[in-house]
Amino acid sequence: MTDGTGQDEESGPLPAAQAALAAEHAAVYGYGVLGGRLEGGRRTDAKAAHDAHRARRDALVRTVRDLGGTPVAADAAYALPFAVPDPSAALRLAAVLEDRVAGVYSDLVRAAGGALRQEAAGALREAAVRAVRWRGTGVAFPGLAEKAAADPSDGTAEAGAEGVTR
Repeated sequence: MTDGTGQDEESGPLPAAQAALAAEHAAVYGYGVLGGRLEGGRRTDAKAAHDAHRARRDALVRTVRDLGGTPVAADAAYALPFAVPDPSAALRLAAVLEDRVAGVYSDLVRAAGGALRQEAAGALREAAVRAVRWRGTGVAFPGLAEKAAADPSDGTAEAGAEGVTR
């Protein structure tokens, strides 16, 4: 089905931007949870990441409106992929959040063109860099879950573009 401009409503830039916005909402929530489990420099890193995700979220709200859509609202709360009782789990959660964000930005890069594509590529790069900092290692193809050789025991294998919300 097309949207009147010849673009497919399910694979164009608007649904990809909405998915990125939803992922940013979830990342902002997740960093709020994990930040309280960290201290010192790691807490400072989490605050910087939280601020970056808030800025990306706000920019995506404008982008969705510019594309003719109504921005998806944040959920009141999100189900985390695992319990976050300590700093180690907080670091794992941060890497998962960044992997998820990278995944949706990868989709936006694929769906968009021009300036929006460049912005999405920049966001993908930033998420991939943050994931490496949190995890301590990188993946060969950030944002492409089917190409990433994540260790299933580290909890990041389930870090696809779809988040579970409550």
